[in-house]
Amino acid sequence: MRRLPLTLLSASLMLAIGTANAATQTTIPAAAVKTAKQLRDKAMNDNTAYDVVTSLTTEVGPRLAGSPADARGREWAIAKFKALGFDKVYTEQVTYPLWERRSEHAEIVGPFPQPLDLIALGYSAGTPKGGLTAEVVRFDSLDALKKADPASVKGKIVYVDARMQRHKDGHDYAIGSGVRVGGPVIAAKMGAAGFLLRSAGTDANSRTPHTGVTGFKDPKEAIPAAALSNPDADQLDRVLGYGKPVTVKLDLDCGFNGTYTGANVIGEVTGRKHPEQVVAIGGHLDSWDPGTGAIDDGAGVAIAMAAGKLIHDMPQRPDRTIRVIAFANEEMGLWGGRAYADKHASEVSKFQLGTESDFGARKIWLMTASVKPEARGAMDQIAKVLAPIGVDYDAKKPGGGGSDLSQMHGKGMAALTLVQDGTDYFDYHHTANDTLDKIDPKELAQNVAVYAAFSYMAAQADGDFGSKPGAFKDDGAEE
Repeated sequence: MRRLPLTLLSASLMLAIGTANAATQTTIPAAAVKTAKQLRDKAMNDNTAYDVVTSLTTEVGPRLAGSPADARGREWAIAKFKALGFDKVYTEQVTYPLWERRSEHAEIVGPFPQPLDLIALGYSAGTPKGGLTAEVVRFDSLDALKKADPASVKGKIVYVDARMQRHKDGHDYAIGSGVRVGGPVIAAKMGAAGFLLRSAGTDANSRTPHTGVTGFKDPKEAIPAAALSNPDADQLDRVLGYGKPVTVKLDLDCGFNGTYTGANVIGEVTGRKHPEQVVAIGGHLDSWDPGTGAIDDGAGVAIAMAAGKLIHDMPQRPDRTIRVIAFANEEMGLWGGRAYADKHASEVSKFQLGTESDFGARKIWLMTASVKPEARGAMDQIAKVLAPIGVDYDAKKPGGGGSDLSQMHGKGMAALTLVQDGTDYFDYHHTANDTLDKIDPKELAQNVAVYAAFSYMAAQADGDFGSKPGAFKDDGAEE
């Protein structure tokens, strides 16, 4: 056998390795890139999402999980998917604890009697008949509460006074939600009679409290817990500043009432070549009850539905299925997302890419991704299509998939995070001010353009983005 010269042999090996590496790279065909740009531009002038969120917030209104409006919202979603022309519409059951709010009142009893504006938190216990009256003990952070002597807390109403500031990426919510979720549980274990916090919100001048869920899992361990509006928290601070014992009366009529079975509502645009492979997008259908759930998360449902419809209305179906999921009961513990991930965990390798919209309706300005290294080139292609409408791409940060789809990401689904401008999101989040007037139709359309373009490109990609069981374990993505 004739031997090749060493240099020629080395060159041949390098060429073979290079060809093999090129074959494993995920890329998006030029025709798909061109079509995605057309989809993007069409979506920027499309009103479907605004029409959808208007319909949801007007015809159904607030959608507290387990309430009669929850069932109306579910029927609305089924009908809307069908009206938009989705190829397949179905539901998957989700069972969770039923928590009900009936009324809430509070007042400073002494030393300066006056009412307080507040709202009960999800999974809070109700107060005894006639209310709960106790002395208030204040802490300026969750860490300070953790370090407190339980004897200083026992029998009192714990008040944690941590203030959020505005940021484009909303990162201070980690402070506010940390206090709201963890504070009541810690206080209860220390023997507190009740719990108050400064609302997890950035609307310093609005006397509108922000609700949200606590971390109580067992009704037997729950204590009354509520959030003060920011001005009322300021007022309580001033009263406490006199250095006299401050007594507050809470009267909360709320609590657990068994279990409830709702459903995730799903609409699909069936893939032409690989219908079993899925690009997953969505939002959560439930909302808190004070407002109409426009930005949290009617907008997310509308964005995903509108993106799916734009792809559906193209002359030819995409290669892979576009699956739009309207999740049940995200607000009280990601129940819909967790049920979905548990049901579909064995299919994770069939999920091409996914993310959920759940941060309002302002313009998307940042994309991050958790994908396999060989798919970074495809992500660069997606980024170039999104750049003209104001979306930056940070290839060094992971993508978590959004709130509910973070659960599928945890199972190994390749995921994006698409970050909206959240500068004023926490002014309205979980309040009576979460209403349709907070949504700008043009900004909403930009979100649809992003979702339609990336979904279509992912559906048309030559190759996958790396989904498989455990693929992105400990990638650092925030859920």
